[in-house]
This record gives sequence, C-alpha cells and structure tokens, in this order.
Amino acid sequence: MPSVSRISISPVKGLALVHPEEVMLELTGVRENRRFHIVDSDSRRYNQLRKGELVRIRQEYDAERERLTLMFPDGTVADGAVALGEDVTTDFYGRPVTGRFVEGPWTVALSRWAGRPLRLVQSPPGAAVDRGRGHVSLVSSASLEELGRQGDQDGPVDGRRFRMLFELDGCGPHEEDSWVKRQVRIGEALVRLRGDVGRCAITTQNPETGVPDFDTLRTLTAYRPTTANEAGKNHLAFGVYGEVIEAGKVAVGDGVEAAEPSLLEQTA
Repeated sequence: MPSVSRISISPVKGLALVHPEEVMLELTGVRENRRFHIVDSDSRRYNQLRKGELVRIRQEYDAERERLTLMFPDGTVADGAVALGEDVTTDFYGRPVTGRFVEGPWTVALSRWAGRPLRLVQSPPGAAVDRGRGHVSLVSSASLEELGRQGDQDGPVDGRRFRMLFELDGCGPHEEDSWVKRQVRIGEALVRLRGDVGRCAITTQNPETGVPDFDTLRTLTAYRPTTANEAGKNHLAFGVYGEVIEAGKVAVGDGVEAAEPSLLEQTA
C-alpha cells in the first residue's frame, strides 16, 4: 500500500518549507499551511517568481499562540505575536482572497532583506491556495524518480521543488494521476482528488537557494502530455490536488488508499 513519506507546509507562502511528522487535515486543509502571504506596495503577491531566494527564509508558526518567527539568511530574526491591521484583498490567479495586514517586525525585516517595501498578510484558513477546492496536493516518489531519469539526473528530483503537501512512497510513476476524480483515504482523512497540478518556472529553482538549476518544464514537455485545467487552459501537469471531504490526522508512515471510482465519479 502507498504511504506518506514526507509532509510539507509553508505558514508563509513561498518561504522555506516546514516538515512536520503529523498534521490535522481539516476541511480547509492544514490550519498552519499558507496562513500568510507577502505583498508589495501595490498589494500584489510577492512570490518566488519575483524573488526565488524567498526559500532561504526559515519560519516557525505557532497557530495556537498566534506567534510567527522568520529567520533570515544574514542571521536577522523577526519574531512576535501576530497583530492584525486593515483589510486587504489579494489576487490569487484571478481569484480574490481577502485578508488583513500583519502589524509587527516582519514588514521592516522583509523590506530590508528584499530591498523594496513588502507587507505580510494573514488570510483565513484555507483561503490562500492556488486552486479553488485545492487544499490538498500530493506527488509520488516514483514520479520524482521518473522525472530525474527523464532529465538525466543522478537520482530523483527533490520533491520540495513542487511544494506538495504530501509525498508518497509505494506508487508507480505517475500512478497518482489515475486517482483524479476518486476518493483517497490518507491516514484518517478522506480526500477527493479534483485534477492535476499545472507547473510554472518556480519548479526550476533549487529548493535550498532559489536559483534555477534544473529545467523541469523542458523535461516535462519532453515526456508528459499537456492537459487542460478546470478553466480549459493547457498546462504541464505534475502531481495532483483535491479537497478534504472528511477531516482527520495524517502522519508520516500512514497508508494511502484510493477507492474504486463510482459511476458518478467516472462521469463527473
């Protein structure tokens, strides 16, 4: 049976990933995941496409105490209790996400590090996701190994490039594609997978440095089919995403089992 081999979350979208051994998967996803995002002076999202080195900023977030710590490459630390200011709306791929500016030391620290004015925004749990009804994402180790083989790498491609919530062992290459429109039991939680994940240039960046060092897009183009997303636009697919339909705990080592699709699911 496939099993969870790694869990990856990012309390502040785009910063260095955090790898807990266990998470609570709620209907809105993992509560600690993507609670914050960064915007510029025009309230536009500031992400890895604009500055790949964001992944060098390490982070800790205590959701119970609402305390956030950012640790910068130069040794600077911005730490404190989260206090919220005025409302702001951010565009997430054509979908408006409402939130509130975060007041505290993070604005100064982020702006000094980036060399431009930046602000931190907190949105409600599950709001700041890239795809509607896409609070869960997963990819298999076998798919990462196949990508490495196709790209003439010495081993599997580092899954952190793709920033998926779950990485799985025990699957065949791209077996997860066959689970789309099916229900999948992950640990105690139940998920319905809705589609595959279209990829962009962020995946070319080294997950430690943020510097592009492997052409994932060219490699995917050479051996993977182009698929259409829910809006009908073609993209390069790698990994799958879906929504939580039954909450529960998920830990590293937990089993993953896809149910046989019902007639309704096959025709949806």
